[in-house]
Order: sequence, then structure tokens, then C-alpha cells
Amino acid sequence: MGLTLDHTMIRVEDLDESLDWYTTHLGYEEKGRWEAETFTNVFLGPEDVHEDGALLELTYNHDGRTYEMGDAWGHIAVRVEDVTEAYHELMDEGVDDYRPPEENPGYAFVKDPDGHEIEIVERDHGARYSLDHTMLRVEDADAAIGWYARKLGFEPAGRWEADTFANYFMADPDAAQEAMTVELTYNYDDGRTYELGDAWGHIAARADDLEATWESLLTREAEDYRDPESCDYNYAFTKDADGHEVEIVTS
Repeated sequence: MGLTLDHTMIRVEDLDESLDWYTTHLGYEEKGRWEAETFTNVFLGPEDVHEDGALLELTYNHDGRTYEMGDAWGHIAVRVEDVTEAYHELMDEGVDDYRPPEENPGYAFVKDPDGHEIEIVERDHGARYSLDHTMLRVEDADAAIGWYARKLGFEPAGRWEADTFANYFMADPDAAQEAMTVELTYNYDDGRTYELGDAWGHIAARADDLEATWESLLTREAEDYRDPESCDYNYAFTKDADGHEVEIVTS
């Protein structure tokens, strides 16, 4: 189906504060905005983001609500050439010290104003701070990998086995190297379950033909969550094996 990952949506409690944080510290610029009566969506990314690169969508609801982080979503990851240099630049700018590279050789973590975790990873491709992957925690690795393979046509794009967990990366095989991947994290302790919370919204995959893609998803027994008709044929939503929402958008 050629479903390149398009964006990851997170919910924020103070839009101005979040915009200031991402534009000041990650150098993001506004790529698009949708103002509705009850909410605002703002799409952000580096100035030179690749055409297959994913954006970050900030959703601000106008009713002053607060959010629960849950633990079914892990983090977004952004690319840099030198993790240590980038992390300490952020520290000098006043970003809170969370998980420095000295504790995690090869990567580090910070948090945005709402507490969403952001991993900093070392890559030799993609714009600085462009989205590398979004991590989701899953309760059954085989079921989760199978869902992304069968429903979206994704293929394995890397794996990392540790003593207590495994990370499996899935992506559209035809997308550019600069495209975002999905990282499925499976912890080995049997019976662990996760709470979705509502501070994270969804990942989105981009399709050339919304209705044809939706029909293909239903043929592959994807969940009929919010079909194109209910969304005025602008987009649609399904859910993966663990309940993470997956939006289908058009190019």
C-alpha cells in the first residue's frame, strides 16, 4: 500500500509554551495549522525535513483539560550527528536534565513541557532533530509485529535484543531512509499490561488513496474505528493490536 509514516500526534496543555520549547530548542518551524472551534492542531518539523520525513503534531484542546501520560507510549526519537554535543547544548539552553548520554552511551533523553519523552539518537542521515522513530510498548511482540506487517505492509527495519526487553523497528520498505519508523518495545516480564493514557494521540500513515487504502485495511481485518465517511473523507482511524490509534491521511 505504500504507507509512509506522516506524523506523530501529542496533546499539550499550553500551546504557546510547547511551540516555544520546540522552536527554541529543536529549531522546529511551523509547517501547518488547523484551527477548529474546540481545538488547534499545529504541525512542526525542521526547516529542511526530507519529503518522506515525519512531522510532530501538537494538539491543543481549548477547554483547559489536563492529560495522563500512561505507559503504552514510550517516546519520540530525534536525530543528531553527535548525541553528547546535542544533549549538552540543550542543557545550556535550560532544558531539564533527564537521562544524559553518560548514563546511556549512544543516546540520551529529555522531556518536553508536558512530560513527553524525547530520545536523542545518533544518525548520519536526516535533518537535525528530525523524527527517527516513535516507540510503542506492546504486550505480545508476535501479534504487534504481525499487525504492522499484515495491515500496513511494513517490514522489519532493525531489532535490538537486551536481557529484559527487545525493540523491533517496522517501516514501509519503499520509504526513504529519512522516514520515521515504529519501534515496538516488548518487555520480557510475563503478563505486563499498559495504560494508553491520553497525552499521546496517534501515529499517522500517508496514503495516496484514502478510500482504497481503507478498504484494503478492512480486507486485512483491521479494526473499523473511524471510517473515512465519519471523518468527511479527510482521514480515517484504525487501532493496532495494543490499541494505539493509527490515522490514515492522504498526501
